[in-house]
Amino acid sequence: MASTQDGAGGERTSWAPPVLRGERLESGLRTLELEVRRRLDGLLQGNHLGLVPGPGSEPGEARPYQPGDDVRRMDWAVTARTAHPHIRETIADRELETWVAADLSPSLDFGTAVCEKRDLVVCATAAIGHLTQGGGNRIGALLSNGATTKRMPARGGRAHARALVRSVAEMPRADVGTRGDLAAMVERLRRPPRRRGLVVVVSDFLGATDWERPLRALSARHDLIAIEVLDPRDVELPDVGTVVLSDPETGKQRDVHASARLRKEFAAAAQAHRDEVARALRRAGAGHLVLRTDSDWIADMVRFVVARKRLWSGGTG
Repeated sequence: MASTQDGAGGERTSWAPPVLRGERLESGLRTLELEVRRRLDGLLQGNHLGLVPGPGSEPGEARPYQPGDDVRRMDWAVTARTAHPHIRETIADRELETWVAADLSPSLDFGTAVCEKRDLVVCATAAIGHLTQGGGNRIGALLSNGATTKRMPARGGRAHARALVRSVAEMPRADVGTRGDLAAMVERLRRPPRRRGLVVVVSDFLGATDWERPLRALSARHDLIAIEVLDPRDVELPDVGTVVLSDPETGKQRDVHASARLRKEFAAAAQAHRDEVARALRRAGAGHLVLRTDSDWIADMVRFVVARKRLWSGGTG
């Protein structure tokens, strides 16, 4: 565990991911797997072992309608008989095919807290693999560092899930000045069309929101989750005098004096972009999870998954 100071001066507790590079990669992956299993096991016990216990094809029980329920699931026969609106639950399909789109462009080779953003991409992939394994489920991945793209076919089994996480951790770093293209990566994930399942996009979502259109097309066929990876320096500048601002995807650098006014304007612009990202993801129909390098990412993921499970079961999320 580690503690860092958040922007308001309070203390933020975080679980530092293990070192996931170089000679310590093997031991780091083992430590990560043990921690994920220890803290996520039993989280999704029920009639579906996948990350999203969403709608399936087999009819289940009827229950009273609640605000926010999908009206397409309305059971008109029970509604007419009871004079109260009811919806028909469905039992989720047992075999879930999950695809992870992992953005590993140079903007994620950065971190000022307990880890780099790239490390959180590896951690999120490991957690998704653990939460969706078993029951004939399969997981595949599309990895891109901006310069090269690697596709791993969807297969089942723990050995394949481990190999997939290792591939994310071992993805080479692109040269500074390489620009990532999240929209193109999402578009490649759409073609050829795949069976309905779960798609998880992991990125820092910096830059233009031209990825909204392909994401919306994905959500029309799949359940979609977007994991936004952030570092404190993505949203605020430190009060340290002169700082060097660098854009790893263009290679440009600029020396600036971090005055109070500049820090305020930077924070406002960063928050405006984060708000626009959240709106674009909402319009695309994606669930939105934020992981930060200065917080306990596993606890954040647990809260997100539990909230989605409660929402699908008829509670409030």
